[in-house]
Amino acid sequence: MMRFGSQKLAVLYALVLVLCLFPFFSASGALAVGILFSLLGWRLPSFSRYASFMLQASIVLMGFGMQVAEVLEASQTGLISTAVSVVLVMAAGYVLARCLKVEGTTGLLIASGTAICGGSAIAAVAPLVRARNEQTSFALVVVFVLNALALFLFPWLGHLFQLSETSFGWWAALAIHDTSSVVGAGAVYGPQALEVATTTKLVRALWILPLSLVLSLVYGRGEKGRFSVPWFIFLFAGSIGMVWLFPSAAPVYSVLGALGKRGMVMALFLIGSGLSFKEARKAGWRSFAMGVLLWLLVGSVALLVLKYSSV
Repeated sequence: MMRFGSQKLAVLYALVLVLCLFPFFSASGALAVGILFSLLGWRLPSFSRYASFMLQASIVLMGFGMQVAEVLEASQTGLISTAVSVVLVMAAGYVLARCLKVEGTTGLLIASGTAICGGSAIAAVAPLVRARNEQTSFALVVVFVLNALALFLFPWLGHLFQLSETSFGWWAALAIHDTSSVVGAGAVYGPQALEVATTTKLVRALWILPLSLVLSLVYGRGEKGRFSVPWFIFLFAGSIGMVWLFPSAAPVYSVLGALGKRGMVMALFLIGSGLSFKEARKAGWRSFAMGVLLWLLVGSVALLVLKYSSV
């Protein structure tokens, strides 16, 4: 196994972080590289300790990329249906976690990622519930694996079940974790499927805010009983509000939103590099089974509803 001194390792970390700024370096790829570093023993705590702050800052910047007015105007009915589905998925996740005896924080992260928008939701929720690196990493791995599988599987299943483009767009938005794979699957299926899937998924992503506020109330008391203010969630709401109130600055918002996405990639690399496999093994097969079962449940129920409805 190749060993590096702290200075050389710092240079290597810096190089990967620079690569994270480029579009070809995906979020799942960054997490995988970070986990590889951890496997090889290339840990650098002086870098990894900034992962939580970078996650929070990235969530705030990503708020500038959310076109709230357009989304709500295009999908008024979607707001109600996504609200119902988010609540039901979170409830189902809680039940599955209890039945499978999954550790509470890991189960909550997986349920949040499934209910809303994959890695982004997990990144927003993790600091609020004081998740450890291994808990966050494991939840992200589960979501990314299922997300990649859905990108290839869903278009094939859509044709198999003879779904219309509109129905497929709804199904993809409800049952695929990350927005990127929702967009990819919709694009493969057809232009109308892409439009419906993207709009519905963006409406769904807005539920990061109310979920985060609820969790901040539940988990927000520190060791001395003081309430811990989730500053980044309020800043996230502020960034969304600025886009809505001052649309003339759209070019600036676009840049800030893009920086948020790349910052998220950098944070995932740092989270992966700080992974403790001794702790991750405690999550075991039960956590992965929970993620798979919850995903199958959401996909199956959504498919049945859409198949036999007028959508």
